[in-house]
Amino acid sequence: MAVASPSTVMNNVEAVRHTLYEALKNDERTLVLGEDVGARGNVFLITKGFIEEFGAERVIDTPLAEASIVGVAIGMAMEGLRPIAEIQFADFIYPAFNQIVGEAAKTRYRSNGDYTCPLVIRTPYGGGVRGALSHSVSIEALFYHVPGLKIVAPSFPADIKGLLNAAIDDPDPVLFLEHKKTYRLVKGEVPSEHYTIPIGLADVKHPGDALTVVSYGLYVHQAIEAAQRLAGEGLSVEVIDLRSIRPMDRTTILASVRKTHKLLIVHEDNKFGGIGAEIAAMVAEEAFFELDAPIRRLCGPDVPAMGYALPLEEEFMVSTDEMADAMRELVRY
Repeated sequence: MAVASPSTVMNNVEAVRHTLYEALKNDERTLVLGEDVGARGNVFLITKGFIEEFGAERVIDTPLAEASIVGVAIGMAMEGLRPIAEIQFADFIYPAFNQIVGEAAKTRYRSNGDYTCPLVIRTPYGGGVRGALSHSVSIEALFYHVPGLKIVAPSFPADIKGLLNAAIDDPDPVLFLEHKKTYRLVKGEVPSEHYTIPIGLADVKHPGDALTVVSYGLYVHQAIEAAQRLAGEGLSVEVIDLRSIRPMDRTTILASVRKTHKLLIVHEDNKFGGIGAEIAAMVAEEAFFELDAPIRRLCGPDVPAMGYALPLEEEFMVSTDEMADAMRELVRY
């Protein structure tokens, strides 16, 4: 089955599909399970045709029961399989919270290393697609506090392939977040050979020396666009794509801050208790005297959910203009 054109250019959703297909083809222990992943081929058509090629025992349509999806996948992982469980939208993950936090994340620790849990949980997250309350959530902060669980949120097709391969190979559970607005919006070159990108390694997507911007997901692309605008104004901004939220690449962040002496953190999730708070605390503890300006966070507002009405969604999301304005303010501080 053709899963990608002969060209190495893919969008994000094609990169996910390509990587899953290669994983199923190359390792019989690998399987996918979730709502509508089989006959329907996933709501984004990521697994379209997989059930015909690999069979219903490796491409498993499950009931609408997230706790069961993850619970069954944990058992599979502990018995030597490599399950890739899909939560159809991140907003539906809450029923599986205990399975992820109370079971999967603790498997290695509670068994004194006798068992591992090589489980990948994929889910699309984020706003900007008029998804309203039940299809726009960012969940990373809810799971960020949990030792034993890795969280990955790549922004580019090549990073998706390398990090998804690494997640599948990882002996511990990985929550793999895919921003749904980037699925068909973002394109890039993807190497055809098998490769992995180490989980926990950030990437400098736009070098600069006057301000460090740290982000992940959709906002990385907007931050790059804003940094390019400022470059035209003679202002040099460095944009770091976290790629992995936990473990986090503290070394790359601190090295950049010690170079630029200023830090802006941008993420879509709510500001209070978000990933940005941990980054700010880490930099304040380890590089406080390197700072020439207060650390600033530009994040989602502290409201319960994203509205459906376009003005409400736009009010929740941080615009590229807002990022550019915050960058100018900090660079000139």
